[in-house]
Amino acid sequence: MNLVFQPHPVATLPIAGSDQRFPVRRIFCVGRNYADHAREMGALEQAEGREPPFFFSKPGDAIVGGDGEVSVTYPPQTANLHHEVEMVVALGAGGANVAVDAANSLIFGYAVGLDLTRRDMQAKAKEKGHPWDMSKGFDQSAVSGAICPVAVCGHPVSGRVSLTVNGQLRQDGDLSAMMWKVPEIIANLSTLVRLEAGDLIYTGTPAGVGPLVRGDVLVAAVEGVASLRARMV
Repeated sequence: MNLVFQPHPVATLPIAGSDQRFPVRRIFCVGRNYADHAREMGALEQAEGREPPFFFSKPGDAIVGGDGEVSVTYPPQTANLHHEVEMVVALGAGGANVAVDAANSLIFGYAVGLDLTRRDMQAKAKEKGHPWDMSKGFDQSAVSGAICPVAVCGHPVSGRVSLTVNGQLRQDGDLSAMMWKVPEIIANLSTLVRLEAGDLIYTGTPAGVGPLVRGDVLVAAVEGVASLRARMV
C-alpha cells in the first residue's frame, strides 16, 4: 500500500500484570447513567425513570494513561474543566446486535477512568442547540489506568466508585447504582454500531462532578478493579 505518510501510532493502555498492551480502537461514553448525577445536571426526567441510554464518543487517540501518576494537560478554550470518574469496559471481541446474556463474553477487562469535560463550552453548545463534541472529545479528554483482565477482577456489579482531588473527596458512588448495567450498555450500543476488539466504554459517573485547575492531583478508584492517580499540568 502506497501511503502518503506513515499511519499515526495506535493508542494503547497497559494491562495489569502483563507486558502486553491493549490497542484502543474507539471510545464510547454513556451519558447520565447514575440518577444522582442526572439530578445534579438538571435532567430530572431521566433521574426519575430509566430512559434508553444515550452515547457520545471520543477519538481513540484522546486516551491518556497508564501506570503510575498520569500527567494530563489542561485543555485550551475552557475556564471550567470538570472531572467525571467512571468504570471503563475494555472489549476483547466485537459484534452487532449482541444479546444481553452474551455481552460479558466480549469483555477483556475493566479499568478506572476519568471523562474530562469542558463544561462551559458544553453549556454554551446546549443553549444554542449545537453539537457538543468539542466539549468532550478534545486531546487527553479520556484518562484511564491499566486494564485489569476479567480473569483477575471478574465482572464487577457493585463496589465503590470514588474520586479525591488534592485529598478531598469529591465523588463517592457505587457501581450498583448504574441505571443501565454493563451487559445492557453493550447490547444497546451494539444495535447502533458494530463493536470491535479495542473499543472502550466509559460507563457513566456518579454525582459530585466539579472543576479542576492546573496542579490538582486526582486519585480515582473503582473497588475491586484498580485505582488511578493523575495530575493536571
